[in-house]
Amino acid sequence: MADLEQNRSSSQTLADIEVVDYSKRAQWLRAAVLGANDGLLSTSSIMMGIGAVRTDAKSMILTGIAGLIAGACSMAIGEFVSVYSQYDIEMAQIKRDKAAQVGGDGGGKTHVMSKEEMIEREKALPSPFMAAAASAVAFAGGAMVPLLSAAFVKGYRLRIGLVVGMASLALVLFGMLSASLGRAPLVKSSIRVLVGGWLAMGITFGFTRLVGSISHYN
Repeated sequence: MADLEQNRSSSQTLADIEVVDYSKRAQWLRAAVLGANDGLLSTSSIMMGIGAVRTDAKSMILTGIAGLIAGACSMAIGEFVSVYSQYDIEMAQIKRDKAAQVGGDGGGKTHVMSKEEMIEREKALPSPFMAAAASAVAFAGGAMVPLLSAAFVKGYRLRIGLVVGMASLALVLFGMLSASLGRAPLVKSSIRVLVGGWLAMGITFGFTRLVGSISHYN
């Protein structure tokens, strides 16, 4: 009898424990890593582009700051609109389910959800504001890497080298994090991200220098 009561008590204790959905956490973390990687790569490329035609640190840093602000705002607005659309769709479905429960289906087969279940469904919906804020913060965090690399260096060549070097290191780390979250091979994923980043920075640098040289002669 005592064992039975103990088992019941253990079952109640386990039922009272809040279940954590780690898959949702992984999705948020992966989105944050991708946002930071986007901020790192786009800001580094923009700074390399201006560095192709201007040698002063002020121009490069101001361009990087402008890229950070514009990119963070763009990411936030895009994420807000996207998640809000999903939120509206889910809320519309919840309202239809509520109406169906009130009306029934005429055959007595409708599963009547409790008020608590409805509340839980609404709580589980994604927050557009949180998604927008997280996206902007992640982008800005990634963009700070090249900005801090160039902020205190006056020499042109050293500044360019530091931006490329720190961006490369961060790209490898982001590639490893993304691969770990996606259960992909670490080395292969990191190399793919790194090479892609080099291409983006190199193409931006090269084309900007080409356009700058053409404009100079004209």
